[in-house]
Amino acid sequence: MTTLLPPRPPAAPDNPSKGRPVRAGRARLNRPGVAWTLPATVFFLLFAVVPLIAVVVLSFMTWTGLGEPKFVGTENWETLAGDSVMLKSLWLSVLFIVLGVATQTPVSILLGVWAAGPQRNRAVLSAIFFLPLLLSSAAISVLWRALLDPNFGVPAQLKWLFGDGNLFGNQSTAIGVIIFVGMWQFTPFHTLIYQGAAKSVPPVLYQAAEIDGAGRARQFFSITLPQLRNSIITSVILMVVGGLTTFETVLILTNGGPGTDTTITAFYMYEEAFRRYNFGMGSAIALVLVVVATAISLIMVKVSGYDKMRSTMEGV
Repeated sequence: MTTLLPPRPPAAPDNPSKGRPVRAGRARLNRPGVAWTLPATVFFLLFAVVPLIAVVVLSFMTWTGLGEPKFVGTENWETLAGDSVMLKSLWLSVLFIVLGVATQTPVSILLGVWAAGPQRNRAVLSAIFFLPLLLSSAAISVLWRALLDPNFGVPAQLKWLFGDGNLFGNQSTAIGVIIFVGMWQFTPFHTLIYQGAAKSVPPVLYQAAEIDGAGRARQFFSITLPQLRNSIITSVILMVVGGLTTFETVLILTNGGPGTDTTITAFYMYEEAFRRYNFGMGSAIALVLVVVATAISLIMVKVSGYDKMRSTMEGV
């Protein structure tokens, strides 16, 4: 007797979606739509792109802030090309950046690594040290200007250490004061970056190093610093951009002096536009600052490999 079995159903494909047309929009089902970016796009256009275009147009004109701007072609740019103060301001801006990075980076790394540890009273001391982050640059500059006043401040009481006490009357000491005040203000911010990065270093790396007999110094240079590479690049880029846009610190502490010895590019732009009412020249200086900052940032990103960063999580 022959038994007839029902036909077996065809095997299901390994990929259920294989062989079936995918409905339009299914691949983008879990992705945010363009409408989500609309507020940020409008904000960026209104407060970044439009003002930048206006500055570009104004750099080819002369305008005192009153009346109608007059088109002068490349006159502002030709004047700027032969301006010795402009060239000096660019050199001073680069000098400020180099000194800022050289002073803030080592201190920030050491404090950040320390703050990431399990020491007693670490949280309390870190909170006290981070207080400058709560103050504005103007308030901090006014504070240090009063403390370093050559007539009534600390230098006047310690002439055996500060000489005549006028730290703002010499270029080298004036630059030193600006670098110190910037370091006092912004080191806590970069310390936070390194603290978070140091906390993410896998503890197993230090445990293995201790088994191999590595001391604290060897662990720091062989494990901690390499793991902080991406954070160091990020911090330095922020220092460069911040150094190029420093303004209120110079305005309050030295007012660009003595003479033009601390007149950086951002301060020179302010002088031309809002003291001499030459908004065309001020716009040209602003564009030079934008181009220089963009070029330096792009070079750093390319050289450092910032655009190719990958996670340094444990096991990767």
